[in-house]
Amino acid sequence: MTTMTMGSTATEVHRAPQTGEESRASELIAALAALPADHPQRAALRNQVIEAWLPLANHLAARYSGRGEPAGDLAQTAALGLIKAVDRFDASRGVDFAGFAIPTILGEIKRHFRDRTWNIRVPRRLQELRLRISEANSTLTQTLNRAPTVADIAAHLDVTEEEVLEGLEGARAYNAVSLSTPIGDGDSATELGDTLGTEDNEYELAELRASLGPALATLDEREQKILTLRFYGNLTQSEIAARVGVSQMHVSRLLARALTKLRGQLTEA
Repeated sequence: MTTMTMGSTATEVHRAPQTGEESRASELIAALAALPADHPQRAALRNQVIEAWLPLANHLAARYSGRGEPAGDLAQTAALGLIKAVDRFDASRGVDFAGFAIPTILGEIKRHFRDRTWNIRVPRRLQELRLRISEANSTLTQTLNRAPTVADIAAHLDVTEEEVLEGLEGARAYNAVSLSTPIGDGDSATELGDTLGTEDNEYELAELRASLGPALATLDEREQKILTLRFYGNLTQSEIAARVGVSQMHVSRLLARALTKLRGQLTEA
């Protein structure tokens, strides 16, 4: 029906001699375009047009295979683009249907990749830039006969190298890896999530211990002794009172005062 080459900024459609099926497809779209919107045969003819041009949609969908999306999803997306092209086609503008349908279908496929295949949501600007970088990389690889550099891609897209790097960084969100992904073999097999570190509360305890020494030094000798007997010696307030030579009630007040001082020191630390 048509052959197509993709540039970085435009789609060029090159005519080829039409087969019988292709000629029939062109006749059907012309007939549909000539029918009034309320014609009783329009719905049936519309279905015939879609079916006749479906091979074009499937061909365009196949160009995007191998990019992480199921072939069936790509085919459905391309078919949706074809339906939109059929419904929006205006023959009076002097453009043939293939020239109108191809960019419409490709646009639908690109929107599918942009909107549905990003595992981590990133700004749409970066999604679109990632697609442009991918296309530029393919084009430049063929024209330069080598892998393009960041500078090559930036010049090709007329953007800065910083923008290219930003787009490449954003592309990392394109396919996230599940934490349940198996790694290793045999007895050593595990899941990716099992290799990730967890929060270690010992770091907080280490910081607390480092701050506790200077805080204790702000207490007077009796307060330090009472805290030591209570929390390191595990003595009751009555036992502490007997050792210090004060009442149990006074020990309680001293403990409360000492702990209040410590809290204040640790809060300021």
